[in-house]
Amino acid sequence: MSAPRRNVELKATDPDPERSLAVCLELGAEDRGVLVQRDTYFRVPDGRLKLREERPGGAALIQYHRADAAGARESRYRIAPVEDGAALRQALEAALGTLVVVDKERRLLLWEGVRIHLDRVEGLGSFVELEGVAAPESDLTSERERVDRLTAALGLNGRILADSYSDRLLAAGREGGPASGGGAERLIAAARGAMARAYAPYSGFHVGAALLAPDGSLHAGANVENAAYPQGICAEAAAIASLVAAGHTRIEEAAVIGDGDTPCVPCGGCRQRLREMMPLDATVHLVAADGPAERATLEQLLPHSFGPEYLA
Repeated sequence: MSAPRRNVELKATDPDPERSLAVCLELGAEDRGVLVQRDTYFRVPDGRLKLREERPGGAALIQYHRADAAGARESRYRIAPVEDGAALRQALEAALGTLVVVDKERRLLLWEGVRIHLDRVEGLGSFVELEGVAAPESDLTSERERVDRLTAALGLNGRILADSYSDRLLAAGREGGPASGGGAERLIAAARGAMARAYAPYSGFHVGAALLAPDGSLHAGANVENAAYPQGICAEAAAIASLVAAGHTRIEEAAVIGDGDTPCVPCGGCRQRLREMMPLDATVHLVAADGPAERATLEQLLPHSFGPEYLA
């Protein structure tokens, strides 16, 4: 297998796309025009996998690994051109399931080996993305230098993102709020994505959990087992830790999924953990890997419960 390609990437919000375009052209960037892209992300256990369908152009399957960091970061990727994008999309949807779809209009410019993307993403807004494309033998120093020069010229510091468009769409739950159909689907999709990364070498039972914070962000976690059994971490506990680390102390809605045939329910300890930050009438989605899903309120899962108010 050939080594993956590499580039140095950076993404930032763009409050003034016209200014960004003017700055790029003044620097001597070559304007390659506007592309309309649809990226369909599939559920995979490692890295990211998306099918890009582009006009003008065609379709390509893209697999990549990239760290989540608010700065220039290395991306390792493979691109496979596809003749029939629609047929492949349907096959991958049936085999893996679709995680999220990103629709965007992209203005492409080229400057000294850096691809500049001025993106307008449906449901999110406008962004600048820089990709310093690396030669196979590069140590990435020159690519980072060029990306840094563009970052300064465009004034991107303070607006650089650590996540991706797909992460933001999943977190936004654009189709609705708590317990709504579309919002629930995105919540469950986030839990399913976490389940795919669970570490369960002893039980073989993989669990994912996702929590909705008041600001619409999603926070997911997976079960992590340990050879010393009491040291394992439940998916719900991991998701709560992620939510608290992001600055939240309230859970609006939750989803729990396991890779069994019946809907996965939180253990007693995790029901109590949810009780600490979740209203009793909030919804918990209980989901099986490929089968049925159920909904219950936290009070139904944990009747006559003890909560923080008893210590007030």
